Amino acid sequence: MMLTYLYECEECGRFEEFQSIKDDALEKCPKCGREVKRIIGAPGILFKGSNFYVNQEKKADSKPIKTKENKKDEKAS
Repeated sequence: MMLTYLYECEECGRFEEFQSIKDDALEKCPKCGREVKRIIGAPGILFKGSNFYVNQEKKADSKPIKTKENKKDEKAS
């Protein structure tokens, strides 16, 4: 399994590295060779819209959510 890890070098700044979960953390920057540290943070996941889960089915009596795109379509009609 390959994961994306975020590292920071004092000289080059932050960069991402794809590594196996079994690999050791990087110790040196691949660009300049200086010491790096792994940055631990929230994963980069972005959820948009509704019905994220399979068990969340749209109800027949529910109204659609108004978005910027819907409003533009209504004005154009």
